[in-house]
Amino acid sequence: MGDVEKTQGGFKAPGQVYGADYGQPPTGGAVVVQPGYDGSVQPGQYGGSIPMTTMPQGVPMNCPPGLEYLTQIDQILVYQKRQFSEMLCGCERKNEYRLCNSMGQQIYHAQEDTGFWNRQCCGRMRPFAMHLRDNSEREVLTIKRPYRCEGCCCFCCLMEIQVYTADGVLLGGVNQTWSLIFPRFDIRNAEDETILKMDGPCCHCRCCSDINFDVKSLDKSTTVGRVTKQWAGMVTEAFTDADNFGITFPMDLDVKMKAVMIGAMFLIDFMFFERD
Repeated sequence: MGDVEKTQGGFKAPGQVYGADYGQPPTGGAVVVQPGYDGSVQPGQYGGSIPMTTMPQGVPMNCPPGLEYLTQIDQILVYQKRQFSEMLCGCERKNEYRLCNSMGQQIYHAQEDTGFWNRQCCGRMRPFAMHLRDNSEREVLTIKRPYRCEGCCCFCCLMEIQVYTADGVLLGGVNQTWSLIFPRFDIRNAEDETILKMDGPCCHCRCCSDINFDVKSLDKSTTVGRVTKQWAGMVTEAFTDADNFGITFPMDLDVKMKAVMIGAMFLIDFMFFERD
């Protein structure tokens, strides 16, 4: 998994993260350089540091502030911070994530905003606000999820999430659609119009393998992207709820929809992989 290469369907295989709380750096293999990389840090030389990239110059038309970098990439690697105190005392802590490019350079970081009793009593069903910030600590996205009952067959209790700019402007959302076996979702724009579909596997508990949630066109004839939950190793999977994800999308996809796909990743993490 250390290599970043083309696979069937044109998607890149997500790499590994590095640093004390996130694993070790990738070594060897072909590397795909994404915008913002200036060559100052080479793969395998990170140590325990967190290399960060800078935003490109110029603001694309109709791009929300802080999302300029998303217009120039087609892949994001997401790594949840390991909470060792959860292993020791069993208390659920606020989730933290690093969002990186294919070189492992941090482009954003995210932190959950919830109350203590909310996390302990509601578990993975809990409502939250996820604040996404760039490397200058400027907030660029706020991702909100309302409380929903788990395992309810009623149409009114399906999972959802909304993605906003830092100024509170709605960019879009992800809504679960009722399905008997396979998890299915609608990816919607700010006008509540379904733009893309996302389908997951019937079983999301696979040992030693990645789990894919395919993002498809409205008629489901074409796969245009993917949210992948990476296998993080036996120890990490068994004793923590820290997960690694990869998000792929077309380079020319509307940057607002790229932001909504980031929200889809957080929804998937809490629904299927956030163990109480």
